[in-house]
Amino acid sequence: MSVELPGGRPVTHAGRAKRLLLTPAEEWRTIDAEPMTVGGIFRNWVLPLAAIGPIAGFIGSTVFGYSALGITFRPSIGAALGTAIFSYVMALIGTYVLALIIDALAPNFGGTKNQVQAVKVAAYSSTAAWLAGIFQLLPAASILGILGLYSFYLLYVGLPLLMKAPAAKAMSYTIVTIIAAIVVFVLSAAIVGGVSRMFVPSVPSLGEAGTISGSLDVPGVGKIDMGKMEQAAKKMEAAAANPATPVAPDALQALLPETLGSWKRTSIESSGAAAGGLGGSRAEARYENGEDQITLGVTDIAAAGALAALGTAFNVQSNRQTETGYEKTGTVDGRMTNEEWDNEARHGKYGVLVANRFMVEAEGNAPDMNALKQAVAVVGIDRLEAMAK
Repeated sequence: MSVELPGGRPVTHAGRAKRLLLTPAEEWRTIDAEPMTVGGIFRNWVLPLAAIGPIAGFIGSTVFGYSALGITFRPSIGAALGTAIFSYVMALIGTYVLALIIDALAPNFGGTKNQVQAVKVAAYSSTAAWLAGIFQLLPAASILGILGLYSFYLLYVGLPLLMKAPAAKAMSYTIVTIIAAIVVFVLSAAIVGGVSRMFVPSVPSLGEAGTISGSLDVPGVGKIDMGKMEQAAKKMEAAAANPATPVAPDALQALLPETLGSWKRTSIESSGAAAGGLGGSRAEARYENGEDQITLGVTDIAAAGALAALGTAFNVQSNRQTETGYEKTGTVDGRMTNEEWDNEARHGKYGVLVANRFMVEAEGNAPDMNALKQAVAVVGIDRLEAMAK
């Protein structure tokens, strides 16, 4: 299936989806420049892709059923069809509501209100989540739907570009929008679940059924810690019900010292944003030592930290060597860390996610990676963990 843009250039669903997943920055720039309408976006993209999950779920539940303890349950055709239709309608409504939120928040973060651009962001960033809906075809594999969380990364890449938000406020804008997206998702799931229970016999919830433990090997992804996955899911529910209040920007700013050994602070700034009780805050300072410069920053992603916990559940790890340096991501002492270093440029970056909430990052030119790690350590991991409680 394809649509045709002005000038006769066809854009296939498969091609665009592939480019969004593999080269999101480049594809977002193309989407930004394309003339579209709200109706056209829904007809050509939202309607067909949002149907993947409901259709797969309908087929999976009626053909394969739900199995547990040697017992298989298959809902009636009418019940499964009703749930699928309602899920589809809620997906369409959720997309439009998210677009309204994106558009309404734009001026608060230096962006430009534009309904069409906001709908583009909401629709195209949802691509990964909608494609992941195919895993509902086999209920036993529905856990793989968690891979749809890549949509949050698509949102992170595309939102500032399409809504013309300045770089200084892009992170805060993205954080607040991600939290709003989580709330919309949780509310939609709750409504769909409530309607489903009208047709399907009562089934214990995850909490009532006990806990999950063990691990799952997913080809191409790695080993998923199911216990951590459950904990992360519960944190997301709690975050939606009782959003965490972000630490005040000046409190974060106070964590950045005037000196880092021989490094002298030359500038410091902080900012925060909130909407409907949701938000985030950030402080950063610039340090110089001769010709070397380091930027040290602390970001509180507040309620969105529940999403970050999924990183440890996926046991995310990567290690890439280059001719002049390396890039490495993994879990150290229970915290997600990322480090990059280029020996030739003497430039690097080191970041640590503390308490699945605070991101502490140091980036710049330095004698070696240890200088960046020491800068992050000065902020005080223990103090941040105490703030998160």
